[in-house]
Amino acid sequence: MTGAGPGTERNGGGAGPGRDPEPGTGAGKPAAPPDADPAAAPGDRAARPPSAGPATEAAPASGTGAAPAFGRGAPGERRLHPVTPLRRAWAPIAIAVGWVIHDLDQAQKWIDALTLTHALLGLLVIIPAAAAYGFLSWWFTHFSVTDTELRIRTGLLFRRTAHIRLDRLQAVDVTQPLLARVIGVAKLKLDVLGTDAKDELAFLSNQEARELRAELLARAAGIAPESARDVGEAPARQLARVHPRTLAVAILLLAGVWAGLAAAAGVTAVVWALSGSPWPALAAAIPSMGAFWAASAGRYITEYDWTVGESPDGLRLDHGLLDRAHETVPPGRVQTVRIVEPLLWRRRGWVRVELDVAGSKNTVLLPVADRDTAGMVIARVLPGVDVRAVAGAMRPVPRRARWCVPLWWRGYGFTAEGPVFAARHGLVSRTLSLVPHAKVQSVRLRQGPWTRARGLADVTVDTGANKSVTARLRDAAEARAVTRAQADRSRTGRREALPDRWMTGR
Repeated sequence: MTGAGPGTERNGGGAGPGRDPEPGTGAGKPAAPPDADPAAAPGDRAARPPSAGPATEAAPASGTGAAPAFGRGAPGERRLHPVTPLRRAWAPIAIAVGWVIHDLDQAQKWIDALTLTHALLGLLVIIPAAAAYGFLSWWFTHFSVTDTELRIRTGLLFRRTAHIRLDRLQAVDVTQPLLARVIGVAKLKLDVLGTDAKDELAFLSNQEARELRAELLARAAGIAPESARDVGEAPARQLARVHPRTLAVAILLLAGVWAGLAAAAGVTAVVWALSGSPWPALAAAIPSMGAFWAASAGRYITEYDWTVGESPDGLRLDHGLLDRAHETVPPGRVQTVRIVEPLLWRRRGWVRVELDVAGSKNTVLLPVADRDTAGMVIARVLPGVDVRAVAGAMRPVPRRARWCVPLWWRGYGFTAEGPVFAARHGLVSRTLSLVPHAKVQSVRLRQGPWTRARGLADVTVDTGANKSVTARLRDAAEARAVTRAQADRSRTGRREALPDRWMTGR
């Protein structure tokens, strides 16, 4: 499991379902059992599922019921899919490979002295050890869902219980690596507010992963516990789909892809010419070619068959050629939307839509789309925002800004009228950033010596996703007025914003 944050409370220590074992020392304060609430109705208490067992004997986990036997799940707890041990069994093998890479000379001497008998004895030790490690890590991992949290209990020597509060969930995604798709299993990844990385349950069967996702979202939305499992996955309506051919052409029209290829070829040729040997050139080419692969073929594989669907629990993103991902953009949690227009895309009217979501690493909404489709999808994410109207209201910077940025000053623009704080920058690759007023956490005015001499200033707003958007080179008087007015706009925006609870449309 990933590190603890405000949305995830930890007790004890041990191995999580998606990470190697690690000792822990903290002990969380146990919550009061549900039956201790005198205001709770008898029917509510009866409908609650049995809770997980204690994290340690000294500090029992919240919930009812006695401590389960060591290695045995409490009533209501479930285990991961039986193929999960295969995933964890690679850890001892990875440690051995890491030792070999760390000390190649010693490893070479050891291999030269190795006999067939020793090799067979080593395999007889490593294979059972790996199998035992994978099996035990799976056997001692349980999870359960209560009215308010998802509990994950792990650990063989050091036991740990993770309490993931459902009201802190940002997104619940289902992903399927290639081999998992073949076997018929999936990972369940959870974005929790206040954590840097995703918690995950790996692996579950495809059906169980989707049912658990629907149950978690239903409980997070406040649906009665006895009905949460029966709600099922919310229906989705397709909004946009990126054709694979369109995606391939769009990637080939990116200047950065070809610049990366030229740089890789140039570095390889220079190193080969200076060294007179192909091996140093090959060593220099590998990182450059890796970057080129990630920007071209790797990007195509990741964004293949990108589909955006609308459902009551948010926008659903399905994509991937080898590893299939089923992600969710939570309602009301989007902090910033960026519309990127590369130079060679403009004649075709294509744009790329990116976003920042608080507590989530989802950064792409549409890898490529025409302006009308992009505007329609953005209107679903930011209700009331008309992209064409925002672009038409954009005010350019004063002409004296050319003394600060001689070449690129024409690419800057800004407007705060309407429901968003909008800033534009760039000439070769234009980027329009939209921040809803309700999501602005702070606003700053900044002037350097040169911009102060020219009567210019920058206005920067910070969002809940720890990102910022800057309107550059504004007239100083305008910048001061915008800074003063932004606080009022933010208060009004938060007061008028729609609720961001899950499945508000159900």
